Amino acid sequence: MPSASDTIVAIATPPGRGGIGVVRISGSQARAIAKTLCGIEPEPRRAQLAAFTAADGSAIDRGLALFFAAPHSFTGEDVLELHAHGSPVVLDALVRRACELGARVARAGEFSERAFLNGKLDLNQAEAVADLIASRSEVQARAALRSLEGEFSRRADALAKLIVRLRVEIEAAIDFSDEASEGASKPVIERLFEDAANGLQALLAAARRGVRLTDGMHAVIVGEPNVGKSSLLNALAGNDRAIVTEMPGTTRDVLRESIVLGDVELTLADTAGLRESTDLVEGEGIRRARVELARADLVLRVVERTAAVASATLFDGTPPSATRIVIVNKIDLDGAPPSRSECDGALCIALSARTGEGLDLLRAALREAALGGERGGEFSARSRHVLALERAGASLQNARSALATATPELIAEDLVAAQRALGEIVGTFTSEDLLGAIFSTFCIGK
Repeated sequence: MPSASDTIVAIATPPGRGGIGVVRISGSQARAIAKTLCGIEPEPRRAQLAAFTAADGSAIDRGLALFFAAPHSFTGEDVLELHAHGSPVVLDALVRRACELGARVARAGEFSERAFLNGKLDLNQAEAVADLIASRSEVQARAALRSLEGEFSRRADALAKLIVRLRVEIEAAIDFSDEASEGASKPVIERLFEDAANGLQALLAAARRGVRLTDGMHAVIVGEPNVGKSSLLNALAGNDRAIVTEMPGTTRDVLRESIVLGDVELTLADTAGLRESTDLVEGEGIRRARVELARADLVLRVVERTAAVASATLFDGTPPSATRIVIVNKIDLDGAPPSRSECDGALCIALSARTGEGLDLLRAALREAALGGERGGEFSARSRHVLALERAGASLQNARSALATATPELIAEDLVAAQRALGEIVGTFTSEDLLGAIFSTFCIGK
C-alpha cells in the first residue's frame, strides 16, 4: 500500500494541450526535487524562473517554480508547483523526472486527502473542493465555495456541541442521581432537545437543497399518451431531443436530458405514456416510467385540460417528498393565456410546449423547487451528508422518546450515536473505507 509519508506528484491541470500546464509535488522530497530538477534553492512563496532538466542535463522545458514550505501549503506538507508549457509530452516528462528523484504518482484525490489528514481541511471542506471543480453553474460554484469556507461544517459543529451539552445534562443525572442538580432538571433537558431537533431539521432541509444543487434535481415528466411530454422535454432542452408524433406510445423508454435553467441544473426524464397496454414493449416502457417516478425529486404531470387537474390519481406513485407540478399543456389550441395557480395542493402551470407560451413560468417554478425558496445561503452537500443527518435525527428522537421510560444510560447512548453521525460529516468519526471511497472520486492532481 502507498505510504502517506511518500512524496507524490501529478499533473494538476486538465488533460490536453494548453498555454500552461502545472505539475504538483507534495512531500518531504519536494525541496530536494526542486534543487535537482530546477537547479535552484527554492524560496517559499516566490515564483522563480527555472530550466527544468532531465537526468542527462538536457532541457525538458523552461518555466516557473513555486515552492510552499510546510505547514503553509494546501496539503500541509512541502509543496512544489512546476508551471510549464501545456504540452502533454512536456508534463509527462516532468512527472517521470520527479519520480526518478524519489516521488511517486499520486492516487486520485491524494492531495486533498493529505490536506484532510494534516488538518488543513475537514472532510466536508475537502469534498467541497471537488464540488467546486465540478460545478456547472454559478449557483453551484457559490454553494461549493460556502462549504469550502466552512459554512456547512460550522452548522454541523454547532449542532454537535448542543448534543454534547445534552449529554452533559443526561450524564449528570447518572452521576448525581441522588442529588439531581438544577442543570439536569427536566425543563432544561426538554429545551435542549427542542433546540437540537429544530436545528437538525433546518440543517437537513438545507443539506437536501445542497444535494440538489450539487447533483442536479431529478425531474420526471409523466402523463397519458399524446399530452405533450416529449414536446415539453424538447422545449426545455432547446432541441429536438425526443421524437414527437401524433401516434400514441411513441416514447417507449426513459429519455434523459440534463439542462441548466439560469443557475440551476436538472436532469429531465421523459417517460412512456401511462395507460393500460397489451403491447409488450410499450408495457415495459410504462413499467420503467413508474420506476422513474418512484425516485423523482420533482414530478411534472402533463395534462391537456384543466378539468383533469382535479383527478385524485394524478400523482399516484409519486414519493411523498417530491415536489409536484401540474402542466396544463396545449393552451394554444383554445387561445387561453399562460398562467400559474394552485390546484389541489399542487402548483399548476398552463402553457404551450409547442409555441413556448408560459415556459418562463415553468422555468421559474423549477428553479424555486430546486432552491427550496432559499436565496443566497445555499451550500453544497452530498447524499452521505443527508444520510448522516437523518441518522443523527433518528438517534436524537429515540433519546427524546426514551426520556420518560428509559434509564439515563440508554438515553446517553442514543445521544452518542447522534454525535457520531454528525461527526461523520466533517470527518471526526470516519472509517478508512469511507475515506477511500470519497477521495477516489476526485481528479488526479487534486
